[in-house]
Amino acid sequence: MFELKPALHIYKLGASIKIGLFLGIIFCSSLWACGTNNDDRYIFFLHNRFLEEHELNEIHPKFGRTEYNEIITKFKKNGFKVFSEKRNGNVNAREYAQGIVIQINSLIESGTESNNITIVGTSKGGYIAQYVSTLARNPDLNFVFIGSFRTSDLVNNPEINYCGNILTIYEKSDPFGVSALDRKKSSTCKIKHFEEIELNTGMGHGFLFKALKEWIEPTIDWANRNYKSK
Repeated sequence: MFELKPALHIYKLGASIKIGLFLGIIFCSSLWACGTNNDDRYIFFLHNRFLEEHELNEIHPKFGRTEYNEIITKFKKNGFKVFSEKRNGNVNAREYAQGIVIQINSLIESGTESNNITIVGTSKGGYIAQYVSTLARNPDLNFVFIGSFRTSDLVNNPEINYCGNILTIYEKSDPFGVSALDRKKSSTCKIKHFEEIELNTGMGHGFLFKALKEWIEPTIDWANRNYKSK
């Protein structure tokens, strides 16, 4: 089972390079223990903020329980090796992303093709994934940003620069997720494939708390390199 073990207390060191090296060591140890195949497909799944500050079974007063394990199980059942952990505390998105980039680079150095790696993030996890895209600057990586863009981000997070094959998924009734076309236009890295999906579940931001086929199935397609856009 490819699942990164929790190690978020390392963020208390306050040094991003130490964080990245620590997570990289954990990753490499797991990698060699489990064995690798150059044709393996990987998903890095980054969950929402609510789960970062609450236990797995805690109930959001409006959206219910975050179906974290169910989401990961669906990815695994579709043949992906999944790296994920339950973050604890209000982690710094950019610093956390630096550790993920080190893990991705380790995979690539071990022979994995970049386009066999997909970084998926919901809500705050989507912002972490955007920082991974910015820092990795690898146009062949796949990204799925879910419910994680608002127009105000162009001012509040100007350093984010999309790079990779980008799928954004947002819900029509969710005020915390809209079309990210403006971010694509402001990004300087070449984006080979870009697609957006607007859902209409009526669940507001709660849609990403659940293991819904409406967003999981297109995410799996994207991770399988079934790009519709050219």
